[in-house]
Amino acid sequence: MMKLSLGPILWFWSKQTVFDFYGNAADWPVDTIYLGEAVCSRRRELKPDDWFSLARDLSACGKDVVLSTQTLIESEADLRRLRRICDQHEFMVEANDQSALQVAIRNEIPFVTGPSMNVYNVATLKVLAKQGLKGWNLPVELGRETLEQLIRGLNEEGLDLPAEVFGWGFLPLAWSSRCFTARHYNLPKDNCEFRCLQHPDGMEVRSRESQELFRLNGISTLSGSRYDLMREMPDMERMGVSTVRLSPEHQGMDDVVDRFDQVRRGEIPATDPLHLVEAPPCNGYWYGEPGMALVQS
Repeated sequence: MMKLSLGPILWFWSKQTVFDFYGNAADWPVDTIYLGEAVCSRRRELKPDDWFSLARDLSACGKDVVLSTQTLIESEADLRRLRRICDQHEFMVEANDQSALQVAIRNEIPFVTGPSMNVYNVATLKVLAKQGLKGWNLPVELGRETLEQLIRGLNEEGLDLPAEVFGWGFLPLAWSSRCFTARHYNLPKDNCEFRCLQHPDGMEVRSRESQELFRLNGISTLSGSRYDLMREMPDMERMGVSTVRLSPEHQGMDDVVDRFDQVRRGEIPATDPLHLVEAPPCNGYWYGEPGMALVQS
């Protein structure tokens, strides 16, 4: 049976909100939980010691815990935080950029690659496997055809590298040194007043025709539609996918986790729709179509 994971929180939430979220998640039927600030170094509601404490608590509850690294490293301070994560040997690390990859390899710490890493072929996975790679995430812009080729290639090489697929949530598409949320409020990045706290699931960006195109989240841009691969879970299981990743949202995640859990257990059909707030669903990347498309399989 495939596993379920909770990806790192991509949004900026208050410290108490984060603690409450993971207090609830400890009882959810997820197997792996990714912890850490993966987007912006100015989001310092939780210090490294807070993340380590949460990791130990969730591990004691039977969860596999992975510490996620920042996706865009911009300063020496960012590197110090990265080294702090990679200097410990209690938990596996999710490398979300080349800096994390190099530090994890140097420290000989087991790691997985996050969906932001450019892992597009078996040759890359073979090289990383020799350096400590224990699993990998399919980049969000890739789909079923590429995934099937990669898993088949790994099997032919005799490599046991579990594949994880981003299966629910707003897709992280791009990162920039510019903070779009601060820009919206006409504030400099270094004095942003932490306006992201006012947008716990990002800022909607709509076209003139009122189509939701993107969600702005500080320095990152996410899809305006919510990626939903619940219907595709039987296909993923057939291919040999190890884990389906669910990206945390501010509300309704308990219902999302329960529904995905019921589907993986075969208790309800994968075709039963799951409606959550107002964002439309999409699954285009999975079928080699534009990401915002919804392909009715």
